Amino acid sequence: MNETSIDPVLLAGNRRSAANYAARHFLWQLGDGVATITLNRPERKNPLTFETYAELRDLFGELKYADDVKAVVVTGAGGNFSSGGDVHEIIGPLLALAAPELLLFTRMTGDLVKAMRACPQPIVAAVDGVCAGAGAIIAMASDLRIGTPRSRTAFLFNRVGLAGCDMGACAILPRIIGQGRASELLYTGVPLDGEQGERWGWFNRLAAPDALAAAAQALARQLAEGPTFAHGITKAMLHQEWAMTIDQALEAEAQAQAICMLTQDFQRAHAAFVARRKPTFQGN
Repeated sequence: MNETSIDPVLLAGNRRSAANYAARHFLWQLGDGVATITLNRPERKNPLTFETYAELRDLFGELKYADDVKAVVVTGAGGNFSSGGDVHEIIGPLLALAAPELLLFTRMTGDLVKAMRACPQPIVAAVDGVCAGAGAIIAMASDLRIGTPRSRTAFLFNRVGLAGCDMGACAILPRIIGQGRASELLYTGVPLDGEQGERWGWFNRLAAPDALAAAAQALARQLAEGPTFAHGITKAMLHQEWAMTIDQALEAEAQAQAICMLTQDFQRAHAAFVARRKPTFQGN
């Protein structure tokens, strides 16, 4: 095949639109490059079920192919983010399972975190009210968090006789708020309120409850309007460099930045700077 006849879309192969995605266990909305996932069981503070875990895992895994999604907002309906795993629909049934089946479940929940960290789009968690257990983990696995003064984040695993090392908490949480503070939350299960969460670096910022959705959407739109290919590289490097030495990180970043310098967005930014105007990025 002649090189000039290669269709880049054909090479990508798996690219597809997420506009018509039909969510089954949460609400889904896509507009202006921003996808919004809303956990929607407000009468019970938006608990998660086996099906919710699995669908979120699969959706975030698919987003790497969705070129019409530039950023993602995750939030909850009715003034709460999520109360975590449903006591009746998850905790109860787990008591009847043998070790191999329990391991299948815990690996599935970990796969949700893997999928969130591996999808190239920045994820903004908009956290109001209760954010507990697996709900706190979903917020933790997001790239950015906006809270409210009434947010209450709690890692409650020890309260039900389990270890705090759930869904990557012992690896990721210390990198966000520090080892000592993470240890306190994971050993005690005490809730972290909004203002303390902002001081500790858990929240990037706070908003009034009635302004939370708008603040999260504004941040997500800002990210969606940026150089989204480069954002994906930044996210990958932030994740991968946890396991690198400084020398390895410097080499990885040198290679990553060289790739970004080949993009048209880099050329657009230069042309806009010369013309003294704001660049319009297109993610390529």
